[in-house]
Amino acid sequence: MEPTKNGAVAPGAAPKAARTAGKAVLTGTVVSDKMDKTIVVAIVNRRLHGLYKKYVQVTKKVKAHDEQNDANKGDTVRVVESRPISKEKRWRLLEIVERAR
Repeated sequence: MEPTKNGAVAPGAAPKAARTAGKAVLTGTVVSDKMDKTIVVAIVNRRLHGLYKKYVQVTKKVKAHDEQNDANKGDTVRVVESRPISKEKRWRLLEIVERAR
């Protein structure tokens, strides 16, 4: 949401916080960008193992919509929950946190 020269906000523009209010926002690493307008993001969570009481890493891969084909493999990105875009895409790219080197 960018204000104009006189400080007014363009009609219909919602702030980023309003677009993501109540929706899940996850941070992960892009593991594939080979599809058109789609990225695969690996999200790593830690959970306590029930029997051994040791923390283990659980990785989940989600497909996210990248309208501008902006993200590349290795980038750290933030994705937000969205309406179903295709059979497997339920997330969309919110921002690129850090570019891969």
